[in-house]
Amino acid sequence: MTQRKGEKPTISIQEHMAIDVCPGPIQPIKQISDYFPRYPRGLPPTLPHVGPLRSALSTSSASASTTAAAESDRPNEDNPDRALAGASASLQATKKDEEPDVEGYDSDDSTTLGTLEFSLLYDQENNALHCTINKAKGLKPMDHNGLSDPYVKLHLLPGASKANKLRTKTLHNTLNPVWNETLTYYGITDEDMVRKTLRISVCDEDKFRHNEFIGETRIPLKKLKPNQTKNFNNCLEKQLPVKTEDKSLEERGRIMISLKYNTQKSCLVVGIIRCAHLAAMDANGFSDPYVKTYLKPDENKKSKHKTAVKKKTLNPEFNEEFCYDIKYADLTKKTLEVTVWDYDIGKSNDFIGGVSLGINANGERLKHWFDCLKNKDKKIERWHTLTNELPGSLND
Repeated sequence: MTQRKGEKPTISIQEHMAIDVCPGPIQPIKQISDYFPRYPRGLPPTLPHVGPLRSALSTSSASASTTAAAESDRPNEDNPDRALAGASASLQATKKDEEPDVEGYDSDDSTTLGTLEFSLLYDQENNALHCTINKAKGLKPMDHNGLSDPYVKLHLLPGASKANKLRTKTLHNTLNPVWNETLTYYGITDEDMVRKTLRISVCDEDKFRHNEFIGETRIPLKKLKPNQTKNFNNCLEKQLPVKTEDKSLEERGRIMISLKYNTQKSCLVVGIIRCAHLAAMDANGFSDPYVKTYLKPDENKKSKHKTAVKKKTLNPEFNEEFCYDIKYADLTKKTLEVTVWDYDIGKSNDFIGGVSLGINANGERLKHWFDCLKNKDKKIERWHTLTNELPGSLND
């Protein structure tokens, strides 16, 4: 574009706007916290570090340091008030270092997740842990309507099996749900009460996507006393990582067996009551378990008994009894073999676990057998841990 002589240079609108908008270097915008600073609890407020005061503060601090340096040559004995002031200042500085960082505290860690009221009871005689979930208060909203659809899930740690997980019903559109629901773990031993921890999680149920985690609390079972109910009202916490266990140490499950020698009929009555925490053998995370019993040695091969199959469960209840006609004196020569299997259609059934009771057993299995022999006509019930070894190399 050419410019005639004597004509003032024209400025485009872009250049004009650039001059007006960018008159100099961009200054940082003050935040509201500069005007209303927060202080740690228990400490008196100091001068706010506002931009316009920084130069004045630096000047005053420099003059104060010069004065302090000039007076540092005088001993504190000449001015005891100054010595006391210095000591209190150092104590105040030490206290400031020990105070928690208020700015770094996140209230979501405890207050906004909500609280959960529940109670726990360990029934030592029946080897059961009763967990009563009462209610929750002030749960964190998880849905668009400002509410949640909460339910509670229990998980015994260590243990990754679905048999270790129980849950309550779901209550819809509430932040203060009341369940008053009792969930029970069976087959809990004194050893479990020492080494296991109960994880209680509160989650939000969603129909069209994954359920959302709200908060959790964990209770070491060693805090409970046998046959005494303990009440809790805990603040929910953020999700903590669960330690993965070695697969070789994973339990196969437990079985409750009853033994009774009937003197009138001269027979041994074996009761298969229930199983708990069975290993999952199917792709859906469950099993279709049933139980088989043998009384060995079995010369005529007529001692085999089998329970009904329970579909899609890891905690089946059977409540079935089998009778073996045998003389009392011959029981000392016999071994009762109990195996648990997963039923499959169109292929061989999977072995879950087994246990042997008899004169050649040891520990609780031997004690159970001897208690049966010593207490005729009395039903003796015991929980036994299943092992992954097939007793007597039995084939299904």
